Formats: sequence, structure tokens, C-alpha cells
Amino acid sequence: MESMIAHRLSILGHPQRLALFRLLMRRYPDHVPASELARALGLKPNTLSVYIGALMQAGLVDQERAGTSLRYAIRLDSARETFDYLLHDCCRGRPDICTPLAMDRPAADAAGRKFKVLFLCTGNSARSIMAETILRAVAGDRFDVWSAGTRPRSALNPDAVALLQQKGHDTATLEAKSVTVFQTPDAPDFDFVFTVCDQAANEDCPAWQGQPISGHWGLPDPAAVTGTDAERALAFHQTYGALLHRIRAFAALPVTSLDRIALQRAVDDIAAQKGFAA
Repeated sequence: MESMIAHRLSILGHPQRLALFRLLMRRYPDHVPASELARALGLKPNTLSVYIGALMQAGLVDQERAGTSLRYAIRLDSARETFDYLLHDCCRGRPDICTPLAMDRPAADAAGRKFKVLFLCTGNSARSIMAETILRAVAGDRFDVWSAGTRPRSALNPDAVALLQQKGHDTATLEAKSVTVFQTPDAPDFDFVFTVCDQAANEDCPAWQGQPISGHWGLPDPAAVTGTDAERALAFHQTYGALLHRIRAFAALPVTSLDRIALQRAVDDIAAQKGFAA
């Protein structure tokens, strides 16, 4: 055991292998295509292959094949085994030192406060804006909702705004915002943070205050669709439907009665859903 832990730590001592490991930890439980990993980390395919091979040899990463694509995911049991070994050795299992910060904060309190939710995307012009609007309409009595972009555009996507208006949503107060707005000392402590595009999920953002539960609801960018007006409109309708389906499932969760582990599992299960709602 000790030699294996030492080997894993040696593998993770390389900055780019560590960056790959951290990216896959952020994307757990997803299996991420090799092409997406290479693009997110700015690596050549053969370099990425070498780094993945080292992580797999150390038992930290699993591989699966989907058609002609290879996809990779963290082996969470091995990652936990490594972290547990370090914690038990350095602090002798003392709960005041070793208990994860995320477990110190309950998922809900009995005072009936509204839960705070942030939807993240790259541009904050379409998908995250739609998600913010939908959750506010579905369960705004129980959730305070915001959205932001890691690289926000200067204006909202007009097709997204038109669709929201068509669905009867109020769009008057919507605006594209940078995620940095919510990374100041006086920013809200979020209970949930959802990424709705792969690029935002892959970026190495600072840790959030309050250790919110996180989920990745990655969807294709409808604004990237080319073709006829009908084809582009269909892309936005499909995105809206997918978000509505997931947000309804999220809003139906008994948030106040689930512990953090159960809530995280429920959020992950919702991410895996493929259904659409019109």
C-alpha cells in the first residue's frame, strides 16, 4: 500500500499530470473524451496519451471506449484511498482536522431560507441565461438564482431571449455577467453551482465559498448551430427542453431532508438524464 501511494504521489507531482487529474476530478462522474481533455489543457494528443497512461498505470484513471472515441474518468476509490492514507497518517483521524470542509456545512437549515443557485457557462449569453430564467419560473419561491460566464459576451444571444419571451418569461432584468462578480468576499455563499457547458466545467476556477454542491449539465451550444432558420430555432428549443427537464427534476428534490451525499448523488443522476421536455 505505502509503495503504491508513493507512486501515485510521484505521478501527481508532475504539474500537467496533476492538472489532468484535477480536471477529471471536477468532471466526475463523467467519462470525458480524450479530444476534449487535450483541448482543455492545451496538450498534443500524444502528450496527453502519455500522461493518461501514467495515471492509469497508477490506478487513478479508468478508460472506456464509445464507438471510436476513448473516454476517461477518475477512479474515485483509488483517489479516496490516497487521500485517506494521507489524512489518517498526518492527523491520526482527528475529526476536527480531517473532516472535509464540505461536511461541516449542512445542505439545508431549518429556518426555511431560500437556497442559492448559480448556473455557469462560458459566454453567459444563452444556456446559463435560460437555466437561470427557467429555475426562477419553476421554483423561484424556494431558490435565489443567478448565472454568469467565465468569459462573458457583451450581449445576450437574441435567439435565446426571443425563445424565453415566447415561452412567457420576463427577460427585462437578464444580463451577461462575469463569474468574477461572484468571487468577491461579499458574494453570496451558493448552495448549488451548475455548469451547463463543457468548457466552463473544464476550467480551473477558484474554490467556491461555502463548498456548494456542484453539478455538470453540459449541453451543446445552440448558438453554434448553422443551417436554416428552422434548424437554428430547433437547437434552441431542444436546449430549452433539456434544461426544463433537468430543472424540474432538481426542483422536485426534497432538498431540506437530504444530506449532502444524497443530494450530490441526486444531482449527478439528473445530469445523466437524457429526456427532453417541451
